Amino acid sequence: MAEDTREPEVLRRLDEVTGHLADLAGVLANEEGLGQVLQRSVDQVASGVPGADMVSVSVLRGDVAETVAASNAAVWAVDEDQYAAGDGPCLEAARTREVVRTGVSGAERRWPQFARSARRAGVESYLSCPLIIGEELAGSLNLYSEQPHGFADFDVALLRLYVTAACAAIDNARRYARARQLADQLSQALDSRAIIDQAIGVLIAQTGITADRAFAELSRRSQNTNVKLREVAAQLIASQQAG
Repeated sequence: MAEDTREPEVLRRLDEVTGHLADLAGVLANEEGLGQVLQRSVDQVASGVPGADMVSVSVLRGDVAETVAASNAAVWAVDEDQYAAGDGPCLEAARTREVVRTGVSGAERRWPQFARSARRAGVESYLSCPLIIGEELAGSLNLYSEQPHGFADFDVALLRLYVTAACAAIDNARRYARARQLADQLSQALDSRAIIDQAIGVLIAQTGITADRAFAELSRRSQNTNVKLREVAAQLIASQQAG
């Protein structure tokens, strides 16, 4: 039996992918923002998938799509032309939630605007995989090759592995962002409460009224002046300190 000369290359690629997936898994324990996670995913796919000369990530927000990370500036125009036409392989992958693999020459009739734009960028074949976070469609991971048959079944399998890890990292980044936002809101609320309580103490000392009536007085001033309660409280404290 003839020796399979592809085996060393396949093993090398699998070793690379294993390392890249470990890096992405490490993101789950780090406090990286979503933009950093997406760019890291793009860079690793460009390095790890054999035919990927350029890579981008398309994100869908309702009916609006945009490119949020890319390995090369040339791909932005290819993506934008798909968005402008409202059709193309990256949008097809998002709509069907299936991998789309196409040669540019074979896409001229179905996606003429994409085909023209891809040729201008030197792209001859294309591979797109949907990004799905939980049950929510987030967008697609898009690969561009300068070769007419740049993506084989093995490349599709590698891309699926990357997408699985990337979706987990993206989900973690989004959870972290929401947690940080909630923590910031809680911190602001606690700070506001401390200032309001201090202002209530000032009114009690000045007038001898109860805490409930002091809070009602602050609320009345806030409504009459159309100024937030926290700001009214801060102004009262500042005037008391100045006096």
